[in-house]
Amino acid sequence: MKILRKLYTTIQRTLFPMLEEEIGELTETQKFFAAVVEMIKPSRFITPELSWSGQGRPMKEREYVLRAFILKAIYNFPTTKLLIENLKTNPTLRRLCGWEYGSKIPSEATFSRIFTVLAETQLPNEIHKAMIEEHHKAKLAGHNSSDSTAVNGREKSCRKNTPKAKVKKKRGRKSKAELAAINELEQNEIKTRRLELQGNRPLNENLDDLPAGCDWGAKRNSQGKQESWKGYKLHVSTVDGGIPVAAILTSASVHDSQAAIPLMQMSKERLGFYCYDLMDSAYDAKEIHDFSRNMGRVPIIDPNKRRGDEVPLEPAKKMRYNERTAAERTNSDLKDNHGGKNIRVKGNSKVFCHLMFGVIAITAKQLFNMLL
Repeated sequence: MKILRKLYTTIQRTLFPMLEEEIGELTETQKFFAAVVEMIKPSRFITPELSWSGQGRPMKEREYVLRAFILKAIYNFPTTKLLIENLKTNPTLRRLCGWEYGSKIPSEATFSRIFTVLAETQLPNEIHKAMIEEHHKAKLAGHNSSDSTAVNGREKSCRKNTPKAKVKKKRGRKSKAELAAINELEQNEIKTRRLELQGNRPLNENLDDLPAGCDWGAKRNSQGKQESWKGYKLHVSTVDGGIPVAAILTSASVHDSQAAIPLMQMSKERLGFYCYDLMDSAYDAKEIHDFSRNMGRVPIIDPNKRRGDEVPLEPAKKMRYNERTAAERTNSDLKDNHGGKNIRVKGNSKVFCHLMFGVIAITAKQLFNMLL
């Protein structure tokens, strides 16, 4: 936090006065964008895939486009077309991104091509990882809350990518009860098998095993009503202060419990140590409890009421469990203010890239709020 405090002081005393002297008075949102850019330093993330190789037509300024996508998430612009229009008509935003003249701003097609490269290289996720490791890893985190949120897609749902074992079928048409029983048995076998394997596998294998295609999902909302959607599901881990530290995008049909262990593995890499894992009843599984304890954490998971042996939380754990609302606030902030509802791209990698720009904006906002 000392590095972040020193950076924040430099931004307030040096960067803002210099920018206002050069381009005029800045609004609070413009100051926040400039502070985020100074925190991230996008130039260090420009990989060879994003830079000019020295052959052919010179590429557009990749760093400026990267800044523009961060600006899009901060201002919650729904489309890239609207982002470009604002950059051309607002000299302050344009110069904060790096372009001196409106004629220098690339076309919408160029923005789209660069976004594809950003998605393929998972650059926003790498930026977010660097932010957490540089500005929060040295700080002890008390509670790590996990939750998921629905992400509506704009594409056709794909087929299930889980191969089914070949079984000799019984002749004749099955009743609805038999079909429901077979389907439930298959789903339970997949859930149990994946949870049992995840604890003994590295993070990259667990991530590769999770379904990532667009499909249909359903869950009960806070009012107990069943909701369904076509698209994806974003799983986020949030620590004290509302700071998201890890995120995974899966198919909408993936049960929340399937992403719990990978999220804990990512959080361990980025944070080093934290004390409590807070999760709702969807994560109430023995494998998740055991994995959390093996890492030296204390799992506080709301008991699943559908289990016959439900044991209520102890009073002390119940008070700590109330901190889990930080994850819900992160999901709400992402959807309401940073592009979570404005999905215009297709494919897991592109949707995840779009959402991670919003996660970056929330992370920077909450990190700066810790200093106030």
